[in-house]
Amino acid sequence: MASHRYVFPGDVELFPQEGGWYYVAAPADVAEELADLAGGSDRGLIAVTATVGATTWDTSLLPKGDGTYFVALNATVRRAEGLELGDRVEVAVAPRRR
Repeated sequence: MASHRYVFPGDVELFPQEGGWYYVAAPADVAEELADLAGGSDRGLIAVTATVGATTWDTSLLPKGDGTYFVALNATVRRAEGLELGDRVEVAVAPRRR
């Protein structure tokens, strides 16, 4: 599984609280397939390498607390790709070992 890459579309969203993160929700099937990689993490993080457009970075699929996961889009990624709230993007993630 370590070499498998998952690609999915999603909308750039923003958590509603002040200082909330920009993110793209991961489809349930992707999170389910990768869930075993979170086994050693007490926070449920799934280590991945993510790509949006020409930008690739090491990150994690993060749990939203309701059983779903998301990929956070930090300011560096958003600037590099010219992303704004509501934009439709294609996200690729590949599992990585921590």
